[in-house]
Amino acid sequence: MIRAQWRIVCATVAVFAALAGLFLALDGLAFDTWVRFRYGTAALLAGAACFVMLLNPTPRDHED
Repeated sequence: MIRAQWRIVCATVAVFAALAGLFLALDGLAFDTWVRFRYGTAALLAGAACFVMLLNPTPRDHED
């Protein structure tokens, strides 16, 4: 089990950043604003990557 609470908190923030990026990307596509689309896509990818990276267990997580 992952015991570092700060990693869980940062992963939660990353999920909300990804959701905000999804909103911006869809808003940019709907209203034809490419700047919002590009930044939204970047935020979506960064948030998803940070979420996966933060919740992957490290060798220190398996120590007793």
